[in-house]
Amino acid sequence: MEDQVDPYLEIAEIQRRIYASGGPAVLFTSVKGSQFPMLGNLFGSIDRARFIFRDTLETVRRLIELKIDPNQFFRAPMRYARAPFGALSMLPRKVRGGPIFQNEIALSELPKLVSWPDDGGPYVTLPQVYTEDQRIGGLAHSNLGMYRVQLAGNDFDPQSEVGLHYQIHRGIGVHHAAAIAKGEPLRVNIFVGGTPSMTLAAVMPLPEGLSELGFAGALAGHRIPMATSKSELPIYAEADFCISGTIHTGEEKPEGPFGDHLGYYSLKHLFPTMRVDKVYHRDGAIWPFTVVGRPPQEDTTFGQLIHEITGPVIPTVLPGVKEVHAVDAAGVHPLLLAIGSERYVPYEERRRPKELMTQAAAILGQGQMSLAKYLFISAEQDNPDLDLHEIAPFLLHMLRRVDWRRDIHFLTETTIDTLDYSSGELNHGSKAIIAAVGPPIRELPTELPGDLRLPEGFNKPQLGMPGVLVLSGPNYTAANHETEPAIERFTASFSTADSINKFPLVILCDDSRFAAESLNNLLWITFTRSNPAADVHGIGSFTRQKHWGCEGSLVIDARLKPWNAPPLIEDPETTAKVDALAAKCGPLARFL
Repeated sequence: MEDQVDPYLEIAEIQRRIYASGGPAVLFTSVKGSQFPMLGNLFGSIDRARFIFRDTLETVRRLIELKIDPNQFFRAPMRYARAPFGALSMLPRKVRGGPIFQNEIALSELPKLVSWPDDGGPYVTLPQVYTEDQRIGGLAHSNLGMYRVQLAGNDFDPQSEVGLHYQIHRGIGVHHAAAIAKGEPLRVNIFVGGTPSMTLAAVMPLPEGLSELGFAGALAGHRIPMATSKSELPIYAEADFCISGTIHTGEEKPEGPFGDHLGYYSLKHLFPTMRVDKVYHRDGAIWPFTVVGRPPQEDTTFGQLIHEITGPVIPTVLPGVKEVHAVDAAGVHPLLLAIGSERYVPYEERRRPKELMTQAAAILGQGQMSLAKYLFISAEQDNPDLDLHEIAPFLLHMLRRVDWRRDIHFLTETTIDTLDYSSGELNHGSKAIIAAVGPPIRELPTELPGDLRLPEGFNKPQLGMPGVLVLSGPNYTAANHETEPAIERFTASFSTADSINKFPLVILCDDSRFAAESLNNLLWITFTRSNPAADVHGIGSFTRQKHWGCEGSLVIDARLKPWNAPPLIEDPETTAKVDALAAKCGPLARFL
C-alpha cells in the first residue's frame, strides 16, 4: 500500500480489518514519521503460514517426536528418514558479521506502532528477545522469546530505554535470576524480522532441552547465523533490526497499558527497563508487526501452528492424554479442553473420574498449560470420535455427563496468566478442573422454561447453547473481593426442585443478549471475566470433607468486577478515517 498511513492507531485498525476479511499480507511503504516500511498480516491465515513453512514443517514435527522419544527412530525408520538432515539445520552457525550491522540508528527512529487508544506508548509487537544463561554462556544455553517491548511513553527515555514485559514461566526469567545472582546486568538483544521461522520459534512452547534457535533453523531449512564477534551477546546476523542493551536490577519502571490477546488492556505495572546501547538495521529493512486484541486475531495462527506441530507429541509427554486444546476464543489460557482416558476400575458399576484427575494434574503441571484457569477433561472411552476443535459438541458432551456434586475441583491461591485480571491480583488466582465420565445423566434443554421465575435485578434470560442459561444481572457492587450480596441472593432464591436446574450451567453477565449472540461471545465473557474460586457458585451448594459441590445448577458470575481491566474499544475518529479508506475506489478497497 503506497498511500501514507499513520502508525498511531490507523495501521492497527487497517490490519485488524484485513485479517478479519481474510485478506493478504500488506506492505505499508509510506509510514508517517518513519523511514521504514511496515509489514502486517504475514501470518494472517493458517494456509499462508503452512505455505511459508511448506518445505520443512513435516520434518520439524518428526524432530520434536524424536526429541521426546529417540527410540521411535528405530521403530519406524522410514517415518524419520529425513530427520537427520533436518537435525543438521538445528545447529546455529557462528559468523563474524552480517547484514544486520550495515546501519546504526537512534532508538527514536524505529517505527512507533500504537494499536489501541489507551496503550501506554508504541510497542514492538513481533520481537524476538534473545538472552543467555550468564553463568554458563553460549548459544546452547540461550532463550528466544516473544516478550512485548515498549519503545516510549510512561517514564522511559525514548532515546535510551525500552520497557520489557515478560511473564512468569518464561525462559528469560531464569536467565535474569542467574544474572542477579552473579551481580551482573542481564545482556539482551531484541531482533525484529529476518526469517519467519525466528518469529514462530520465539512463541513456541518447546520441550525442555530443545532450543529455539535449533527449532528456527530446522523450520527455516538452514542453520541460523549468529554473529559472535561484534557484541558481548550473539546477534542474529540476518535480522532486519536489532536493539541491543542491558537490564539492571532496581531500574524497573511502569510498563503498559497494552491492548492484549484476552481482549482487555493489561494494566500498568513495574517491569524491567532495558538500557539501549545500539540499534542496528540491515539495508532495505522491513518492520514486521502484528496487532493483538480480542481473538480471533493474527496470533490465532500461531496457536494453530503450535497445535499442529506439538499436538501429536502430547500423548508421549502426558500418558493417557489424547489431546489438549487451548481455546482461542476464550483468550487461550482461561479455558483448556482435554480428552483423556478413564481405565481405572473398569468393572465399577458407578463410574466416576479417577484416572482423568491424575491426567488433569499432569496437564496443569506442564509448561504454559500450568497457566490454564478452567480445565474441562472428558474420557475418550465415552466418545472416541469427540473432537476438541469442535468446541460446542465437546461442551455439550460434558454438560450431559457432569455431576456438580463431585466433578468440579478447585485449586486456590495459585498462578494464572499475567494478563488475566479476573482475580484482581497480578499472576495470582485460582483454577477449576471439571472432569466427567460415563453415560449421559440428563437431557439438555433447548428452550427457556415457561415457569422460569427470576429474583429482582436478574433478567433478560437467553439460551446460550443447549443446557446453558445466560442472564443479565445487576452491576457488581462488592469491594475487596468479598462475597457479593446479589449472587448470594440469586442462588438462595431457588430450591433444587425449580425449573432453572434443568440447565446444568447458568452464566450471569452484564449483557445476556451480547453473550448469547454467538459461541465466541459466550466463551469470551464467561472465561475471561471469572475467577473460579471467587465466581463459581451453585444452587444447593455444600462443602463436604473440604470438597465443594452443588445439587442444582452451577452458576458462573461473569459480570465485570471493579478490578477487571477495561475491554478494548476502537477509536471512533480512526474508525471513520479507515472507513473512508476502505470505501469503494479507496486505497484499501482491494484488500477488504
